[in-house]
Amino acid sequence: MSLMVSAIGQGLLWAVLGVGLFLTFRILDFADMTVEGTFPLGAATAVAAISNGMNPILATLLAFIAGAAAGLITGLLYTKGHIPILLAGILVMTACYSVNLRVMSGRSNVSLLGKETLFKSHFLASLPHYFDSVVLGAGVMIIVTTLVIYFLQTELGQGFIATGDNQTMARSLGINTDNMKIMGLMVSNGLIAFGGALVAQNNGYADVNMGIGIIVIALASIIIGEVAFGDLTLNQRLVAVTLGSILYRFVLLIVLKLGFNATDLNLVSSVVLALCMMLPVFKNVLNFKHILKRGLDTND
Repeated sequence: MSLMVSAIGQGLLWAVLGVGLFLTFRILDFADMTVEGTFPLGAATAVAAISNGMNPILATLLAFIAGAAAGLITGLLYTKGHIPILLAGILVMTACYSVNLRVMSGRSNVSLLGKETLFKSHFLASLPHYFDSVVLGAGVMIIVTTLVIYFLQTELGQGFIATGDNQTMARSLGINTDNMKIMGLMVSNGLIAFGGALVAQNNGYADVNMGIGIIVIALASIIIGEVAFGDLTLNQRLVAVTLGSILYRFVLLIVLKLGFNATDLNLVSSVVLALCMMLPVFKNVLNFKHILKRGLDTND
């Protein structure tokens, strides 16, 4: 029971990453590699701030700002510097490694042992230790998802969606598509860093290498949610990201129960994501075989 509750809690905490990446991957229609740098940046910023006596809530918000700043740099390189988005993301991701070491005073790992965190608040302290991530994660995801849904329904949000759908049409309507892309990258990476701050506080430490493979985890939340729940509206897809993140955690729990090591999880994540993304191909092949069989039976 505790393992299932823990998996749900972890899924809720990591779902922030899925929502953040959704803004660029699904709406703006490109994969932003910056996230592998901004996730540990958010963790490093929050842990360093908390270690120096800052309130955990303010430290987590500071992590969001740090991530948004990294997203701003990627956006400027992409829109004003005309560097391809993949390369721009890789450049900022690489730079973040050095920045993260600076933030953590040259140490590759900083512990929160004995420090106050969001998970050690008076309210959560009264709950069993494996329930704290569920309660906090659920609260965070309700707020984040609601704010993103509200934003996408505003005039600015509609311009953001139009930019992803058709840039030429968006420009003809007077929308500054470059500003929309920059804004999307800032909000996306801000949420990724925010998620990094939450995960770091839950784990009790920040590590400079904790961003490796993060984009695969975030993509898994998006893809599994879409595959599991089929055709959805935009707002429903945002909710499905959270559910997909929880399902992904259950997949990892099953994998560990089957005897795999924790070091195999990145490999398993890549395989699961690849299979989910190839599912439409499998469906088309099966449909083609079914149609072909019906045609042969009719001829007979």
